[in-house]
Amino acid sequence: MAFALDIVYPKKNDVTINSTSTFFVGSADTKASLTINDKPVKVHPSGGFAQTVPLNTGKNTFTIKSGNETLIYNITRPQPTKSNWTAPQLKEYEAMKYATVISDNSPLRTTPVDSGINRIAHMQKGIPLVIDGEKGNFYRVILGAVKEGWIAKSDVKIEESGSSLTELKGYDYIDTDEFFIFVFHLNRQTPWELIEGEPFTIKLYNVAEQPDNTYTMTFPIQKSVGGKKLIGYNGNFSGSDFIVKIRKPIIADKNKPFKNIKITLDPGHGGSEAGAVGCLGNLEKDINLAFAKLLENELKDRGATISMTRAEDNDISLKDRVSFANDENSTIFISLHGNALPDNLDPMQHSGTEIYYYYNQSKPLADWIMNAMVNELGVNNHGIKQQSFAVVRNTNALSLLIEIGYLINPSDNAKMIDKDFQKKVAKAIADGIENYLTKY
Repeated sequence: MAFALDIVYPKKNDVTINSTSTFFVGSADTKASLTINDKPVKVHPSGGFAQTVPLNTGKNTFTIKSGNETLIYNITRPQPTKSNWTAPQLKEYEAMKYATVISDNSPLRTTPVDSGINRIAHMQKGIPLVIDGEKGNFYRVILGAVKEGWIAKSDVKIEESGSSLTELKGYDYIDTDEFFIFVFHLNRQTPWELIEGEPFTIKLYNVAEQPDNTYTMTFPIQKSVGGKKLIGYNGNFSGSDFIVKIRKPIIADKNKPFKNIKITLDPGHGGSEAGAVGCLGNLEKDINLAFAKLLENELKDRGATISMTRAEDNDISLKDRVSFANDENSTIFISLHGNALPDNLDPMQHSGTEIYYYYNQSKPLADWIMNAMVNELGVNNHGIKQQSFAVVRNTNALSLLIEIGYLINPSDNAKMIDKDFQKKVAKAIADGIENYLTKY
């Protein structure tokens, strides 16, 4: 097949990129020589290519030739500017102040930084806080007598008055077929934290008549569930009651391991959000959906109950994807994606599968899936990584984001649009889940 010369990245012929390097990604005729500024570029048998180029400060002109076709790109790298930014200083208050959370899922953080793996919990709208200082765009939150947290100023409203401590009146324990449930009765809401580990730890902060003004309960997960591991939990307030639900373990039937297993599949992007664009012009949103549908069929054939955040090309927010999985009471949530890179990296040096998780309870599932994909598909293990992506910050389910391959790597791109490879990926992911259910 002969391809016309086509560049999918950069998206325009005249762009500004603030980086020491960038790359050209696109397709070209495999029977013609391809050059960028007279330097030969290797074209994959599929027609795709990716080539890194250095950028000097100022205007950089690139002439791309393939056979009789020529394209000219001008890429400007801006002059470096001296930053006047100075680190914000801590301002401590002479007296405590009171605030109320104004947005659901507001992150309470360990540091005054609006990114990273630094979340203590996600506060509901209406939770009262006690603050004793500020730094930059954050207030410092009092958590008992010995701990502090940070919350964005934009997530709270300062109140004229308030109370620094709440009262715990007692708790109820409820044992159901699916969950261990604890209901803590307080006279008002208060900040909290759920800590994974053995034992599982529940903390309620700013509680009167408790050591360090912190109520702590530990729950021996493995002892309570016969050596099984944590596979889902949730904590939130209903009125002034704080309710913690810990999912009971999966007792898999060796012959029917997916029986009664609810899995939500999330084809990344969709609608107006195309995601990455492959060398051959393929849109990530379409490829993600193709993988998801094949995986849906594979898992259904094995007896799992499957729900899809989207089954067609439509928009859906990150928050709604997580809420959908929780509404379905899913045990496993898997978001499927195709990978890309920032300008300063080389697409030809990045190939293979990455899997992301946020909470430690999800990492063993990631390990089993990665092992199956590497062993069955021969893909490069590009790492299992902890990252604060919105769709994996879901404690109700074991939540993973799988970057199946790099769409801007010609070899990976060719595989990801191959129907046979797509079917093998679906089988490998299903095998990984099955191994987790039966062997972990």
